[in-house]
Amino acid sequence: MAKSAEPITIKKYANRRLYNTGTSTYVTLEDLASLVKKGEDFVVYDAKTGEEITRSVLAQIIFEQENKEGQNLLPIAFLRQLIRFYGDSMQMLVPRYLEVSIDSLTREQEKFRQQMAQAFGVGTFGPLEDQVRRNMEMFERAFAMFAPFARREGQAAEEDKSSSGTEIDELRRQLSEMQKRLDRLTGGQKQES
Repeated sequence: MAKSAEPITIKKYANRRLYNTGTSTYVTLEDLASLVKKGEDFVVYDAKTGEEITRSVLAQIIFEQENKEGQNLLPIAFLRQLIRFYGDSMQMLVPRYLEVSIDSLTREQEKFRQQMAQAFGVGTFGPLEDQVRRNMEMFERAFAMFAPFARREGQAAEEDKSSSGTEIDELRRQLSEMQKRLDRLTGGQKQES
């Protein structure tokens, strides 16, 4: 991918709008995220003070990505530990360590993709994800046959649920609910006998 020799200059105005000086257009954080994914470099300056604010804009992009459904990359334990490093004597080592770690992960990711492509052909992950999705749907249908009431309650809860919940947590909740009902039913039969 051909990269420009100079990074793109972005100006951030007081109204929080971002302006690409190269294309003379306003851009969004999503547009900047796309540039990063394409390997394009950019530098962001505060339009009023001239201060470079690239780091805070990149952090803002990460925050936006983390808030999208299903886009979480940063585990809570990692975020907490990262916060603990601020002001710690190890703070100076963390940025370099993270850079080396992410470079290593990127190299390994590419090797893994190549091995999967050689073993199973191009586009391996799409069919695997489809198969997992179909298996999950089949499991849900089978589960619904044994627990039609829990299924309806689970669907209502799913609509009310915030984006922080996961399908696995919902299935665990439904399974726990079914176990409680079974316990009540078998306990009721023992008392009647």
